[in-house]
Amino acid sequence: MQITRNRLAFRTVHFLIGMAVPVAVLVIWQLASSNGWVNAVLIPPPKDIADEFGRMLSSGELLTNLRVSAGRALIGFLIGGGLGLAAGLWVGFSLKAERLLDPSLQLLRTLPHLAVAPLFILWFGFGETSKILLIAKGAFFPLYVNAFLGVRSVDRNLFDVARVLQFTRWQTVTKLILPASLPSLFLGIRLSIAVSWLGLVVAEMMGSSSGIGYIINDARSFSLTSVIFVGIIVFAVVGKATDSLVRLAENRLLRWRDSLDGEG
Repeated sequence: MQITRNRLAFRTVHFLIGMAVPVAVLVIWQLASSNGWVNAVLIPPPKDIADEFGRMLSSGELLTNLRVSAGRALIGFLIGGGLGLAAGLWVGFSLKAERLLDPSLQLLRTLPHLAVAPLFILWFGFGETSKILLIAKGAFFPLYVNAFLGVRSVDRNLFDVARVLQFTRWQTVTKLILPASLPSLFLGIRLSIAVSWLGLVVAEMMGSSSGIGYIINDARSFSLTSVIFVGIIVFAVVGKATDSLVRLAENRLLRWRDSLDGEG
C-alpha cells in the first residue's frame, strides 16, 4: 500500500512539473494579450480560443471532424506502420534483402510529404485513398528504420544460444529477435504515430472537406485565427495522448530493462 502511494505521489509531482511550462506560457500569453503587447487578431488571447473551443465542441463540429481525422490517421498508421515493421524485420534479418531493398527505401525516405502529395492527388484523386496512402507513406519509414536497427542491435551471442536450443527461424524471430528489438520498435511506433499526424495535416489541407486539417485550412481562408489555434491545440493534445499511451505500454512491457532514468 505504501509503495502504491509513493508511486501515485511521484506521478502527481511529475505531472505537475510537466504542466509548469504550459501554464506559465498561457499566463504570459493572456497578460500580453490583455495589455495589448501582441496583435489580438493574429495571436488571439487564450480566453478567446477557449470560447471558440467550447462553441465548436457544443455544436458537434469539433468531435465530428476529429473522428474523421483520427480514423484516417489510424488506418494510415496501421497500413504504413505494419508494412514498415515487416520490411524492417525482413531487411534486418537478411543481408540479401538489405542489399536489394534498403538503398531504394532510403532514397524514398527522404521525399517530403509536400513533394509527393500533388502526385497522390493526381493518381488517386481527392478521396480517402490518397489521404490514407500519404499517411501510410509517412508511417512506414520510422518503423522500418527502427525495426531494422533493432534487429541489427541484437547481441550475436543470443543467436548462438538459439542454435544450441535448435530454434526454427520462426522461433528465432518470435522468441529472440522481437523481444530484444522491442525498445527500438517502441521508439519506431512513437515516431511513426507522430509522422502519421503530420501526414494527416498535409493530406487534409491539400484537399479535403472534413477533418481537423480541413477546419484549419478553411479558417485560414477567413482569417479565423482562434479556430486555427483550436485545430493546432487539438492536434497537439491528441498527438501527446497517443504518444503517452505508447509510452505506458512500453514501460509495462519493458520492465526488465535496467537503464538510466536520468539524474535529478
